[in-house]
Amino acid sequence: MRRTALFGVAGGVITGALITGALAAPTAGASERTPGGAAEARGVAVAAAKAAKKGIDWTDCPADWGLAKPIQCGYVTVPLDYAKPDGRTIKLAVDRIGNTGTASERQGSLIYNPGGPGGSGLRFPTRVTTKNPLWREVSKAYDFVGFDPRGVGHSTAISCVDPQEYAKAPKLDPVPDSEADKRVQRKLARDYASGCKERSGWMLPHMTTPNTARDIDVIRAALGDKKLNYLGVSYGTYIGGVYATLFPTHVRRLIVDSVVNPSREKIWYQANLDQDVAFETRWNDWKAWVAKHDAAYHIGDTPEEVQKQWETLRATAKKSPIGGVVGPAELLGFFQSAPYYDSSWATVAQVWSDYLAGDEQALVEAAGPDLSDTAGNIASENSNAVYTAVECADAKWPAGWAKWDRDNTRLHRDYPFLTWSNAWMNLPCATWGAKQRTPLEVGAAKGLPTTLIVQSTRDAATPYEGAVELHKRLKGSRLITERDAGSHGVTGLVNRCVNDRVDAYLLEGTVDATDVTCAPHATPVPAKAGTAAKDAKAAKEAAAAAVVK
Repeated sequence: MRRTALFGVAGGVITGALITGALAAPTAGASERTPGGAAEARGVAVAAAKAAKKGIDWTDCPADWGLAKPIQCGYVTVPLDYAKPDGRTIKLAVDRIGNTGTASERQGSLIYNPGGPGGSGLRFPTRVTTKNPLWREVSKAYDFVGFDPRGVGHSTAISCVDPQEYAKAPKLDPVPDSEADKRVQRKLARDYASGCKERSGWMLPHMTTPNTARDIDVIRAALGDKKLNYLGVSYGTYIGGVYATLFPTHVRRLIVDSVVNPSREKIWYQANLDQDVAFETRWNDWKAWVAKHDAAYHIGDTPEEVQKQWETLRATAKKSPIGGVVGPAELLGFFQSAPYYDSSWATVAQVWSDYLAGDEQALVEAAGPDLSDTAGNIASENSNAVYTAVECADAKWPAGWAKWDRDNTRLHRDYPFLTWSNAWMNLPCATWGAKQRTPLEVGAAKGLPTTLIVQSTRDAATPYEGAVELHKRLKGSRLITERDAGSHGVTGLVNRCVNDRVDAYLLEGTVDATDVTCAPHATPVPAKAGTAAKDAKAAKEAAAAAVVK
């Protein structure tokens, strides 16, 4: 589940066994017994059959996609509305790299989603081209397949505001000082919702997680795979849970990492409130780490002193934006990468340390906008538009401001780091100009094989309780817990207790007899002197691409 943006701008005949499962559509009148609806189930069967027959026309990727050979790219056509499979269609961008082992070692395609909503999975095949050691054995057996979900990037994309306006800074301080400040933020949220309807209204009713799960089933068929192998991280876990509910007999291997709580009561309003609490916990973990390494950073030798320095920095930026562009909102956009990812701990601390020593440039570069990066700004605006569209469409949100005000005022008192910025980011859903649905009841249906769930106990973006809840709902699943750790996205970290089990599951289909608890991965160490400027851009990109997701 992603937390980055802050408001401040207005705004046929089929042969063979390939698709046996895809054609098993329910009979008329079975909508109450069919998760997601009978019409949609029939529609996805029709779409998957067409995709299986057509396949994917793989070619070299467009030069501006940044995906060099031997990665190949193509498109899969899917219905905009699965209840009308012969109606309007949209295109999904997909890419792949073939398995690196022999033909006899190949086990099919491994489809990846990094989260969001709004994240692009097209970089997934680069784990092979960059020779990422964590994925060496798995890549021998699987083609690595990424895709841009509906609405995202190189697929049929949506937009809510002009990207260059979206990128401008400084934005309003997300923490209101008065009722007048709240009224301004409420207007910005209404304007943003109106902008989404004006620019992308034709797609908004169909920007749902069940539709993305259906899209994945069509991609599976187009790839020529009878069953799905899937890795989803953050919001990608919710997609995985929904897919398991809609298509249990189509699953071969399914791993979900850093889990969104799939309870209907959590999607999505309460999930965001829970996130505010978890972010504060992980923010406190980072402050303690910074204090422990005060000899390197000179920010403060206790967590309390680090917090005072943060409040001072925030107040300074509020009074006079740093470099003219970094106010409290921009600071938060950068600093929140530390609670998200351990890999950002040292970089964020070093950038802050350099600022306190009199060098503000790294902070401006890390937290401020780059209006010359038009492609990046387009991608950032699109990502935020998809985040909003999916969360607003998936569920009904409170329409009355009183509840938002009461809940966030209460939370802010004890969990101030993220609460109000999270509220403003989601507030467009209160005045959303398109249909809002009832979340799917996620749960294992007959035929679902063993699935693997991976989660750290102190994850900020997707609190641990979400993994426990999904584990209960997917009967027969196995849960790997990384204790006393909180970095978001565990399968991408070096922890042999986790890595070896992920390999065993994907390569051999084996899991432990019971759930497993692993010790935490290695604690970060302070950055080397002189690396802050080099790493600031990477930290900024990590914050901008943050996933719960």
